Amino acid sequence: MIVDKIQNYAKYLDLPSGIVRAIEYLGSTDFTFVESGQYELDGKKLISIVQRYKTRTPEQAIWESHRKYIDVQFIAGGHERFGYAKLANAPAVQMPYSDEKDVIFYEPGTEIFDAPAGTFMIFYPEDIHAPCLAAGSPPAPSEVVKVVVKVAV
Repeated sequence: MIVDKIQNYAKYLDLPSGIVRAIEYLGSTDFTFVESGQYELDGKKLISIVQRYKTRTPEQAIWESHRKYIDVQFIAGGHERFGYAKLANAPAVQMPYSDEKDVIFYEPGTEIFDAPAGTFMIFYPEDIHAPCLAAGSPPAPSEVVKVVVKVAV
């Protein structure tokens, strides 16, 4: 997993080309004017998903990982928290891998981090993550604009 501010993207230009293309796209696009939806940037090899939603309470967290795609997630507006666990220390599997949906669901983990607007994260197949969590103390659902770029492994 990598977590950083999008303005620091130049530090990551030595990563695989699909990830670099995703980061450059996220850093050069004003998502205020991009409608929610799915966009193919390079066929099924690079897919952008623009989302607008209300964050969830910690009890509603969905812990997941993927095998076919790396998630490059960018908080374009708002603030959310993420759960995180390494696959090597995975919580119990809640729902086995679905090849069709490229996802495995897990019981909740314990590590949480904040992602304010301007933060990007790279989740590799060995990274379990729980996105869309409400920030604050106590956590209060709020509006977020997030872009997830799926990069084929």
